[in-house]
Amino acid sequence: MCGRFVSATPPDQVADYFGTEAPEALLEPSYNVAPTKDVYAVLSDGSARRLDAFHWGLIPIWAKEAKVGNRMINARADTLADKSAYKSAFKKRRCLIPADGFFEWRKDPDAGPKAKKQPFYIHHPDEEPYAFAGLWEVWRGPERDQEPLRSCTIITTDPNEVMAQIHDRMPVILPASKWDLWLDREVDDLDLLGQLLVPAPPEMTVLRPISTAVNNVRNDGPELLEPVDPDAPEPGQLL
Repeated sequence: MCGRFVSATPPDQVADYFGTEAPEALLEPSYNVAPTKDVYAVLSDGSARRLDAFHWGLIPIWAKEAKVGNRMINARADTLADKSAYKSAFKKRRCLIPADGFFEWRKDPDAGPKAKKQPFYIHHPDEEPYAFAGLWEVWRGPERDQEPLRSCTIITTDPNEVMAQIHDRMPVILPASKWDLWLDREVDDLDLLGQLLVPAPPEMTVLRPISTAVNNVRNDGPELLEPVDPDAPEPGQLL
């Protein structure tokens, strides 16, 4: 899965990297983006790419309450075409979600049940942004009379060899050569689109052990990305 990521690159640089205009809604940089926060997403309006802000946690159009999206921050690649929450968006409303990197936690199988999981920061070896494959939706409430709320979800797939060391899922990371196909609103061949939803090459994923400070979503700064020795005790931990 992908439950936390980094979005700290200035929006004008993000826009330039993805070939869009700067977004109208500017978000604060975050080194610890959590579910239900607003995030940037790249989509196509049919003639050009756009960079806009979306609520993270997809809210299906049939949802009675917005909080349904809290359970839909991720969507499994292998069930997109079958689940009612995603199949329409998979066919018509696809996006890219920019990220500087993301976090995942590994539990030592030999440690006790109360042992803390070791967090890792996963990033591109050249520090280039990732383009997560995503879906987006517009929700107007059960009466269809509420202010439209745009939301998105990150698609996950099986891990590559690197990610498999710490977790059994990873976000789908699309290379630039596949962006146009993924964003093309005229493409509705789900078999063709499904072929894009594969693990990223292992050379695109670097694992960096970091402090458990990232566990608290209130901690949000570049110090969260500093590498640590995973075998060293945490401050205050008995030796």
